[in-house]
Amino acid sequence: MIESLLIANRGEIARRILRTARRLGVRTVAVHSDVDADLPFVREADEAVCVGPADPALSYRNAEAILAAAKSTGAQAIHPGYGFLSENADFARTVAGQGLIWVGPGADAIAAMGDKIRARNLMEAAGVPVAPGTREPVADVEAALAAGIGYPVMIKAAAGGGGMGMAVAADETALRAEFDKVRAFAERMFGDGSVLLERYFPRVRHVEVQILGLADGRVVALGERECSVQRRNQKVAEEAPSPAVTPELRERLLAAAVRAGEAVGYRNAGTVECLLDPATGEFFFLEMNTRLQVEHPVTELVWGVDLVEEQLRVASGLPPTFGTLRLTGHAIELRVNAEDPKRFLPGPGTVTTWVEPAGHGVRVDSGYAAGTTVPRFYDSLMAKLIVFGEDREQALARARDAVAGFEIAGPKSNLPFFAELLENDEFRSGDYDTGIVGRMRGR
Repeated sequence: MIESLLIANRGEIARRILRTARRLGVRTVAVHSDVDADLPFVREADEAVCVGPADPALSYRNAEAILAAAKSTGAQAIHPGYGFLSENADFARTVAGQGLIWVGPGADAIAAMGDKIRARNLMEAAGVPVAPGTREPVADVEAALAAGIGYPVMIKAAAGGGGMGMAVAADETALRAEFDKVRAFAERMFGDGSVLLERYFPRVRHVEVQILGLADGRVVALGERECSVQRRNQKVAEEAPSPAVTPELRERLLAAAVRAGEAVGYRNAGTVECLLDPATGEFFFLEMNTRLQVEHPVTELVWGVDLVEEQLRVASGLPPTFGTLRLTGHAIELRVNAEDPKRFLPGPGTVTTWVEPAGHGVRVDSGYAAGTTVPRFYDSLMAKLIVFGEDREQALARARDAVAGFEIAGPKSNLPFFAELLENDEFRSGDYDTGIVGRMRGR
């Protein structure tokens, strides 16, 4: 097993990785920006290094500073968490080139899946269903019109992720209006203005499969997660298993996800994201996230695994802890963000009250505590509230109680939205799609 680990991230995910590392006896190193110095993950690590100012480009995305911290502290491995440098193929390659262990897939797999056009083509060749779309970058609006994908159409940044760099066009006028906006955004945010087109399905579910590429070369799938509760194409609540997935559909989804991983020689944890038409049972490859997902806890609870431990074992060349996997119960995750619960606009600030719910089947992965400050420089995620039940009804009941028992004052929070969601007839029935939040807000 790896003996010392630098965690190149912050907040709740850094703290969550620390928890497993501490249990395994792995020495931990936290890196942080100057504004994060008082956060719990910094105090809880065995050693901490400030790698720069608040601007993530000068701290959490500062590859040179993070590598220097690893060298100065004698860290043996680097875990990138999610976001920041987690899907940066060049950084992964540099880490390995300097004799450190990268806790994630190889740089080649990251690069292959990071380009959405290349990823689509690889998946199609591997027999994974893909939605109708372009097989190469679209140069301009005229080429987009000539592609003949049909309407509505999704315009996507080829190098994008996290729901960013996307727009839907219902007709030619909208396509002309949105194309250059997406291309300019992609260039600014990702340094790559390449754009692709995919047929847009207005009433679909967003379902993803957790895969794990093992040290012996096998790829296994640990079930699916339902991720259709989204605002601005970004997830805010997830559950496992999906209420829309039958055993027969699960078998097809998992088999396709395994083929996707095998196609790129995948190692470590990753997620194959799909769009699902619940009316027909058809699903289409959307993208592969070559990292640990924010929503990984729901998979951990229903499959009885610690995915961070499995990541560390793969990176160490060790076999998994599990043998035959068995799906048990139901889990729901709610992303507690510092944001307005109506318009979902960020609302950072100093936490004056922080009381976490507790009880059987309740888990909180938090990044903050009373007296700490949610800064404006990073994602607004403060904590993840995860509940487990013997079935979905019990999980929903525990989620309602846990939301009511979670007290946060200071920054704004979306806890009132979750109280509303958990009483929503669509969500309670399990028969919902990616438009649920818009319908709740009258859009």
